[in-house]
Amino acid sequence: MSELDRVVKPKNRRAKRFLQHRESKLTENDKYAMLIKGGNANLIVTQALKDLRSLKKPYSVMYKRKNMTRPFEDPTSLEFFSKKSDCSLFVFGSHNKKRPNNLIFGRMFDFHVLDMIELGLEKFVPLQDVKSAKCPEGTKPLLIFAGDAFEINEDYRRLKSLMIDFFRGPVVPAIRLAGLEHVLHFTAVDGKIFMRSYKVLLKKSGCRTPRIELEEMGPSFDFVMRRTHLASDDLYKLAMKRPKALQAKKKKNISHDTFGTQYGRIHMQKQDLNKLQTRKVKALKKRPAEKTSAANKNSPKKSKTE
Repeated sequence: MSELDRVVKPKNRRAKRFLQHRESKLTENDKYAMLIKGGNANLIVTQALKDLRSLKKPYSVMYKRKNMTRPFEDPTSLEFFSKKSDCSLFVFGSHNKKRPNNLIFGRMFDFHVLDMIELGLEKFVPLQDVKSAKCPEGTKPLLIFAGDAFEINEDYRRLKSLMIDFFRGPVVPAIRLAGLEHVLHFTAVDGKIFMRSYKVLLKKSGCRTPRIELEEMGPSFDFVMRRTHLASDDLYKLAMKRPKALQAKKKKNISHDTFGTQYGRIHMQKQDLNKLQTRKVKALKKRPAEKTSAANKNSPKKSKTE
């Protein structure tokens, strides 16, 4: 058994509460991300990690010291940091002659690397260089993905899933219109991924619904995909599996359409339309003579007996 997998017994109540917080739950805690600098990270990579941390706040942990590790060759150190800081997401920044301005996005499953995607940073505009109003810390962003590659290519499809996992933030039961302040837009075209960050401005439109305008607030990234380390289909399916207690139970005679509208089917006995009570109108009301003739027709004839 490795050092990471050993059973840790709490020595006091504080340690017991800490371990209970990390135990598996039906509804998991919000996912934290750790941002780690490589041994030869330059100023561009360091600033990119700081800006990613500002977008992820307060669910992020920044390691200030440089770490001499290579995730694609030996991810043991990343798994150690993941278990130590209880982070299931990570970004590793490095720089060398062969792969300049390198960022590795990844996620963990059971404190072991599930997916890793290496992105090269070709163009970067820091958050501080864009002179505009910023969103408050912890704002839940609206994610938009444009490009056929996110639906066709398997690597881009996993990258889309990874970015949603990274930037989605906490799960909320409802959203108000004024709370939609931040938009993250991802565009995949010509083998590149463009990431832009916008602030939503609500303008007067003369009616109840406001007019929407987007103002770029930074940071902006131009990525190119390099190496990938994707989980197998079986492991990926296991990581996406939901507990039975959270699965919605199927209800009989209830269905939903693509827009979420609920339809119900009701089973009733066969109705006799002759006994159906309709609206009473004086023009359709029978006269006394008509009622008498109808009663005579319906009454059975009696045979005379001598």
